[in-house]
Amino acid sequence: MKKILLSITLSIWLTSSCSTAAKNTNDKIISNDVALATHQIGRQVEIIEKSAIFLNPRTVKDNKIEYIAIDDWTSGFFPGTMWLMYDLTKDIKWKKLAVKYTENLDSIKYLTSHHDVGFIINCSYGNAYKQTHKEAYKSVIIEAAKSLSTRFRPSAGVIQSWDEDRGWQGTKGWMCPVIIDNMMNLELLFKASDLSGDSSFRKMAISHANVTMQNHFRSDFSCYHVVDYDKVKGGVRSKCTAQGYSNESAWARGQAWALYGYSVCYRETKNKKYLDFADKIFNFIFSNKNMPADLIPYWDFNAPNIPNEPRDASAAAIMASALYELSSFERPGYKKIADKIMNSLSSPAYLAIVGTNSNFLLMHSVGSIPHGNEIDVPLNYADYYFLEALTRKINLEKL
Repeated sequence: MKKILLSITLSIWLTSSCSTAAKNTNDKIISNDVALATHQIGRQVEIIEKSAIFLNPRTVKDNKIEYIAIDDWTSGFFPGTMWLMYDLTKDIKWKKLAVKYTENLDSIKYLTSHHDVGFIINCSYGNAYKQTHKEAYKSVIIEAAKSLSTRFRPSAGVIQSWDEDRGWQGTKGWMCPVIIDNMMNLELLFKASDLSGDSSFRKMAISHANVTMQNHFRSDFSCYHVVDYDKVKGGVRSKCTAQGYSNESAWARGQAWALYGYSVCYRETKNKKYLDFADKIFNFIFSNKNMPADLIPYWDFNAPNIPNEPRDASAAAIMASALYELSSFERPGYKKIADKIMNSLSSPAYLAIVGTNSNFLLMHSVGSIPHGNEIDVPLNYADYYFLEALTRKINLEKL
């Protein structure tokens, strides 16, 4: 009997010790990430503040930080990063910077020339309103949703992503191109509907989500990057890619946008079909034979030279953030996957040393290989979703 009791006691002690050790390791990773972000992003801010103008960092080009105009699709991520740093540290300095950089984007609420007003405003003003409940920020969100809604095409039931007659997109013969990235703009419409009481924003978001579900996905639940619609008669004209390896390949960041987008749709509607659909997207991604062991995907799941292809840390960070949210919807196993991604991103293989990487956090992201742009470089949205995932992880572990 004594031997049995000793065995049971030892088993309990070992389990407790392993659990404590795992928790200590987890806590150390979190504290190290926050400390590193504080110093690294602090260096980025120092450069901006010394310039006396608002420099909005996006990436690195020719070994120099590339700063962008406020109408660039990525312009909301750095202001949003300030809000996430405030959330993570509760240091008022980050809040002051967040307010300053966010309010530089005020005029974007009138932008109607592309769909990314959702990205820009939700990441900046959306976080601002969440933290402050300031009435002026609420007004910006609602006005931006009105601008985004001008791109809704009733016959097709979708929000048009790019104008068909401008830039390189104007050379493709498209009529109403919709990219999977557009799923990320729906959150702005849901938020504006709740804040304004105007149900038309919500109806447009739901229509877009449903039509995208119907037309953007293959039988294995991988998604196309671009679907071109007939905006007069409705219906699909073609399916292809712009940033993936080929028309029929699974561009990694596109799969991440899809996973995140349908998690938002479930959160905002509680319609289980969106949660079930997110599960199917999850299964495609994480059962894919070309997903590396560290769960940081190659830039495209069908890239021809795997394993000698660039990884995309930005896609991994987006996936991790989505999985933390999905794990709160009775999907606890998803948190373990997200934790594994975050452990990889927090390792020296992807997380930069302070003073390197032009003061961005994550290394090894990919913008668009077909365009020869932003290959194996840091990206502001990789950092944003990494920090968002970190805040979601912390909040989940408090429960």
